[in-house]
Amino acid sequence: MSVGERVSDPVGLSEVVSITRDLIRIDTSNYGGGRAVGESRAADLVERLLGEVGIVCERFEAEPGRTNLVARWPGRDRTLPGLLLHGHLDVVPVDAAAWTVDPFGGEIADGMLWGRGAVDMKNMVAMIVASVRRMVTAGEQPERDVVLAFFADEEAGCVLGSQWMVEHHPEQFAGVRDAISEGGGYSVTLGERADTRAYLLNTGEKGVLWLRLTAHGAAGHASLASQDSAIVKLAAAVGRIGALDWPVSFTETTTHLFQRLRELTGASSELSPFELAALVGPSASRLRAGLQNVANVTMISGGYKENVIPESATATVDARFLPGQRNEVIARIREAAGEGVDVEVQLELIAMESPNDGELVSVIEAVVERHDPGATVLPHLIPGGTDAKALSRLGITGYGFIPLRLPADFDFPGMFHGVDERVPLDALDFGCAVLTDIIRSA
Repeated sequence: MSVGERVSDPVGLSEVVSITRDLIRIDTSNYGGGRAVGESRAADLVERLLGEVGIVCERFEAEPGRTNLVARWPGRDRTLPGLLLHGHLDVVPVDAAAWTVDPFGGEIADGMLWGRGAVDMKNMVAMIVASVRRMVTAGEQPERDVVLAFFADEEAGCVLGSQWMVEHHPEQFAGVRDAISEGGGYSVTLGERADTRAYLLNTGEKGVLWLRLTAHGAAGHASLASQDSAIVKLAAAVGRIGALDWPVSFTETTTHLFQRLRELTGASSELSPFELAALVGPSASRLRAGLQNVANVTMISGGYKENVIPESATATVDARFLPGQRNEVIARIREAAGEGVDVEVQLELIAMESPNDGELVSVIEAVVERHDPGATVLPHLIPGGTDAKALSRLGITGYGFIPLRLPADFDFPGMFHGVDERVPLDALDFGCAVLTDIIRSA
């Protein structure tokens, strides 16, 4: 692809764009397995920017350099339940050779800010910081306490971030009822006429199971016929798991979503859910992913010498399950794996759903109408997981809403963990204005 004129440090950038750019320029790559650059330098920037307007942050680290940052902004009525705004500071790694631009350069071209974290999710971190700075500078105070949290390690299962904070420092979230973070908020354009815009509000998340498959067999010399090959057993198991046919299954979130899609687009009742999802354009894949369980084999390992038949071989399966279907998914994978193949849970994150109505949802709907008249808000079950899972253990109801008004043909889902991740500058400005209004109105 070609990129237009690049401007490394243009003048006149809005504060939210500048903060996002500065965060992108701090490499916080999380490689998983305990290997990470660390979030401390990004936390330094956030702490300084909030400190400049009198918001004092506390730092918490499960391990050196893996920084979690929390601040409480007192509201006018401290008897009201609090609101949590949170984001994570780490990003997934990049293959820089595959990118058109420096992934940590924070470059601006074609009206967009490019770099790892532009979408997931340094944009939201910047929106939170810029919105708070804007309000404090204007002498404004929220109605209720607003807790600001910036977590480590979300991209590796939240172990050193939100999970650790919930287990070791739950007092930091005392009094909080609702939370806003990632997973939704971006706009989609509906129907063939492309005349209706909707914003997807993350009200649900699939659960996550990382499963380790281990096949056992007889070791031997590769010059002899093998009757009990671990690798052959594993290959057969992987093939069966990859061929599993997962049926369409609706949850409370997806039932409401697809009903509203039919109403808004006037689509025929004969359209299947997968055909109906196509009416949201590039985001169709994310909507379809919320309709069924998924199990993908992501890693395979076996053998240690060309002429040795190994006694074991392993594979990793990443399974994403709908709320209420965890046991069914594990049972089907174990059955497909077959005899001689062990299935162990390496990591598990719950599936969850939040109400698609209520006080905070009503606030979000009203604010969207003010900033984008005629647009609507639709519930969305995301295929991935966020820090909201850990926070739900404290009774906090989580919603994903990073407000971004996007061009109809912009493949926003493709930006998540993708090459040449980028976000329109005007979408960042729109999002900061909407988030500021949500804080004022909540």
